[in-house]
Amino acid sequence: MGERDHDLVLFGGTGFTGGLTAEYLARHAPRGSRWALAGRNRAKLAALRDRLARINEDCADLPLLEADVTDAESLRRLAENTRVVITTVGPYLQYGEPLVAACARSGTDYVDLTGEPEFVDRMYLAHHETARESGARLVHACGFDSVPYDLGVYFTVQHLPRSVPLTVEGQVRAHAEFSGGTYASALTAFSRPTQMAQVARRRREVEKRPADRRIRVSKGLLYRDREVGRWMVPLPTIDPQIVGRSAAALDRYGPAFTYRHYAAVKRGPVVVAGALGLAALGLLAQLPFARKALANLRKPGEGPSEQRRLQSWFSVRFVGEGGGERVVTEFAGGDPGYDETAKMLAESALCLAFDELPDTSGQVTTAVAMGDALLNRLSRAGLQIRVVQRS
Repeated sequence: MGERDHDLVLFGGTGFTGGLTAEYLARHAPRGSRWALAGRNRAKLAALRDRLARINEDCADLPLLEADVTDAESLRRLAENTRVVITTVGPYLQYGEPLVAACARSGTDYVDLTGEPEFVDRMYLAHHETARESGARLVHACGFDSVPYDLGVYFTVQHLPRSVPLTVEGQVRAHAEFSGGTYASALTAFSRPTQMAQVARRRREVEKRPADRRIRVSKGLLYRDREVGRWMVPLPTIDPQIVGRSAAALDRYGPAFTYRHYAAVKRGPVVVAGALGLAALGLLAQLPFARKALANLRKPGEGPSEQRRLQSWFSVRFVGEGGGERVVTEFAGGDPGYDETAKMLAESALCLAFDELPDTSGQVTTAVAMGDALLNRLSRAGLQIRVVQRS
């Protein structure tokens, strides 16, 4: 990559989750690391720098870089002068591609928070080969979408026998608010089902899959798990797709691998209400006037108070089976949509910048690009990643 001015640049730090990510870096970036803030409004960047300086006085001298998604030249300069770019500027389908393109061309590592399948697939089709040739690692979904699931399954697989068919089921529980960015991304996805399906099909046509291994990501069926006393509700999120791509890339997932992804819901009426709510959202998102009204309910860049976030939590239980063995693991933490997402995103970028990692490039997942190194970082940062039961 050659010598560059910065180890990390945070693009979009003046938003809510971006600000939390900046605060995390102020507290945890290694002393002497060269990082900077980038955005289109220098005054807001300066105000953020002042806020960070109250956390860590070394941040008083953070460089401020002017960059805008509508200005390709500014993004080129940004990418060429740093080793890793972190972006929280979404919805990514609307704002994300120019920065991905600049990083792919410049051989610059890239991390984001997207949960938008269509965006990830479009970026693969348009920029994977360029990034593979330049050496850039394009790592999408580095927050609650999809780190707990991708790394949770990766961790679970390590505790199952090798070279046998494996099945893993993820069961998500959470008590928290959706972030404004997640809500905007979901609304965008619901409004574009046809386009999303078309792009996914195009990706399947060109993406190489292992010829001697079978990878299956199953939506699963609604059922009641008597062991935990909860309904298992299939989740239509990007997370299973990310897990499947890690499984396709890593032989450790065995000759045949199946993953199923659920929300674990205690009460039947909540299941019914959730299904009706998603159906209504999907229908209303097709109508421009209704979609605009829904978008105004919660905007990216907004978020709950610190007190509310302190009361939030998440837990993902993984049940893995293979070779006659069964293991139950857990990936858990605090507020998923904001505090823990900022932590996961920042630690992903720090991992790419400073850790010894596998030799990868192109569009890759967290498990493929960072694996054990990121697991260790997140464990040290306070997330619970543990084996609960073996049999």
